[in-house]
Order: sequence, then structure tokens, then C-alpha cells
Amino acid sequence: MSLFRPFRNSIPFRSLSTNAAAYIHPTHPDSPQPQATHDKLARYSRSVLNTYARPPIIFTRGSGLYLYDSQHRSYLDMSGGIAVNALGHADEGVARVMGEQAAKLVHNSNLYHNEWSGELAHLLTTLTKLHGGMGYQPNSADSSGLKVFLANSGTEANEGALKFARVSGKARAEKVGVDAADKSELVCFRNAFHGRSMGGLSVTPNPKYQDPFAPLIPGVRVGDINDIHSLTSLVTEKTCGVIIEPVQGEGGIHNVDVEFLQALRRRCDEVGAVLIYDEIQCGLFRSTDLWAHSALPPNAHPDLITMAKPLANGFPIGAVMMRDSVAEHVSPGSHGTTFGGSPLSTCVAHHVLTRLAQMPDLKARAGVLRERLDGLAAAYPDVVKSPVRGRGFLLGLPFLNSAHPARALTLARQRGLLILVAGSDAVRIVPSLTIAESEIHEACHVLEAVLEVLRRESEHGV
Repeated sequence: MSLFRPFRNSIPFRSLSTNAAAYIHPTHPDSPQPQATHDKLARYSRSVLNTYARPPIIFTRGSGLYLYDSQHRSYLDMSGGIAVNALGHADEGVARVMGEQAAKLVHNSNLYHNEWSGELAHLLTTLTKLHGGMGYQPNSADSSGLKVFLANSGTEANEGALKFARVSGKARAEKVGVDAADKSELVCFRNAFHGRSMGGLSVTPNPKYQDPFAPLIPGVRVGDINDIHSLTSLVTEKTCGVIIEPVQGEGGIHNVDVEFLQALRRRCDEVGAVLIYDEIQCGLFRSTDLWAHSALPPNAHPDLITMAKPLANGFPIGAVMMRDSVAEHVSPGSHGTTFGGSPLSTCVAHHVLTRLAQMPDLKARAGVLRERLDGLAAAYPDVVKSPVRGRGFLLGLPFLNSAHPARALTLARQRGLLILVAGSDAVRIVPSLTIAESEIHEACHVLEAVLEVLRRESEHGV
């Protein structure tokens, strides 16, 4: 039976572009793998805790937007190490700075100052005032008002943020007429992802993640993004903190309306709650602005933001930035970290952030990617659920069939393209911010072939 038979619903197969047609069949099959690869993976399986479902591929090196496996096959990485490698793989500048600092000082503990943690905090606050965010209009000349706590990961940053919200909320309790002991509730939103620690997991309302580890932290209330009318009952005088992603990532790439964020800001002010923006995935220029909320009016800005993923281009680091109105309630000894803010991590992060702030043509290149994905959605209305979601270089291609995102990930990988699943219905496109237009087009040629294969499989009930 011909695979090119028309659909029963009368939607004909597209005429594939020449570039896309080259990927209609797998170019990078998962199997067979060399015996040496199988032997390594079998040996690893005896020692490594199995918490990830991984294909039988071992990556050995990277360069720019490409990863190379043990068979020396190249893969175009549109996953960016899950939105981490903003400057790409094996960046020469990052490697140089890392080596130079490692030869000088790696760790000296937070009992003493080091020369880079303070410089990184200063750069973060200065850039925020320059680009806008945290209540500041762009090009603000203020020299104070923000403080930074440096950690090791996004989960640690969120855990610290929840603690800071608790301590600050309790200090504000009397002003809103509640006992400090009752000012402890947290609010989060469906489709959110805030980490896998007990605190982060408690505000990640997904049964798949939560149920195996229940009971979690009590006093967490869950709402729906963009439902303004629910805020009065959702966020109350007992709420100490509200955590939200301005663009939801892991949960499916969902945009939060500016009107909702403004209403949420107002409600937090009314009840004395700390408003936390988790910008671990959507921040640090992934939206093409410094922060996803930088382009919003100040009355939609948070009290505190968390960050991590791209800050040091893959070297572990996280951070919390807060207004002084929150920081004034955090005292020495109330929170800490052994490795956070080390000379090595903060030196690398300072270098990466400086370069990200100088990245050329971000908006133009993001526009090309969005245009290409919009074109694919329009060409495959029987496969893709329009519109494409997200902002900048954090984009989600949603599918009509909930089984298709995982299948698309496999089909893409077997054609040398790495993408991610997001939520229950989408694939996530989060490339390095250094991506060239030619690489955007290459990725979209593969995606076009993947969509065509999904269409043909659907026709034949595969």
C-alpha cells in the first residue's frame, strides 16, 4: 500500500521541500549501535540510578549548536541542554575563563568574600536597572534597591525564594491583620514547574511529579493562569508568597497575560504577599529581553526573581534577586550554602552574562524561528494545533494528538535534531542564543520531515 495515498479527510500530503525530503527517512538511527556502546551502557546501568529514560546514545563532545556521539555523528541541538547552553557547547571564551580561574581559586567558603561573587551580583542588579525589571524602568540610574543571593541550581534558588517569602511575609502579617504564624500559605499555578526538592515540588502541581513523594508541604493553594477573577479568593491575607513563571516552560510553554500579572501584583500588595517570578527558563535573554518581565510595565513586576539555567552556560549556579523590601527581613545565618557563590562559578557567570548582554540580532533571529514554526503549523493543520506558543527562543509547537510530542522527539533525534517535550501536548524549542539563521532553517527542514512522517503514520493508524 502506498504511503502517499490521500487522507480520508481529504487533506492531501504536502509537497515536501527538497531540503526536508532529505530527512524523510532516519539519518541517525538509534540502533544498531556498536558493541562497544552497548558494553559501556550495560556497565553504567550497574552503577547509575535509573531516573531517566535515555536512548542508547553516548555524547562525547560538542561545538556550538552541535553535539557529537561516540559514532562521530553530529546532532543539531535545539534543546540547548534544556535551555542551559546559551553560548553553545564548548565555547572557547567560557573554557578559557574557567581554566584561568580554576588555576587561581576554585573555592574559599562563604565565611569570606571572594572577588567574583560581589561582581556578579553587581552586574545582575546593574543590568536589571539598565534593561528594566524588578520595578525599574529601563535605564534607571538608581544605585541600590536590589540584593542577590547566589546558589548552585534553579531548584536551590526556588527553595531559597520560598523561604525568603515566608520570613518576609511573617514580618508583614500585622499590617494585614493576621497572626505571623498564619502568614504561611503559598500560591502556585497549574502547569507550573519549580523543581524537584520538597519545597519546589510542593508548588509544582503535577500528580506525575508529586504523588510518589506525598505528603508535601501543607498550605499550598493552586490557581489557573490568566484567571483574574479567582485572585481575590486564591491570594488571601494568609498568603506569604506567590510563585509563577511569566512564560511557563516545562508545563507546555504557556504565556501569562500582562493583565493577569498586573492584577496579581495588585493583589499581592493588598495582602502583603511576596510575588516571585521563576525566570529560571524564560529569563536571561531567552525571551530576547533580559527578563521575561522586562518588557512589561513596572506594575507587573515581581518582588523577587529566581534564575539559573544559562547563567554560567552549563556550570552549576543559581541565584535569587529580590527587592530591599524583602531583603531587609533576611538576616545573617537565616539561609546559606556551602558551594553557592564560589569564585569559579561566579567568574564564569560574570563572563557569560556580560556576553549575553551584548548578543546581536536576538530579536531578528527569534523572529525568523517564529516565522518558520508558524509556517509549519499552517502547513500541517491536521497535525499541529495552532498557534505556536511562547516568546523569543522559548517556543512550543503544540500537537492535536497527545501521543505525537514524544514520537516527534524520537523522529527528530533519528534525523539528527534534538528537541524537548513540554507538558502534555507540545515539543519545546530552546536553542542556544548564538544560533545562526542557517541553523534555524536546518532545524525546520527536519521538523517539516517529522511532521510529514507523523501525518503519514496517522493516515495508516501507526
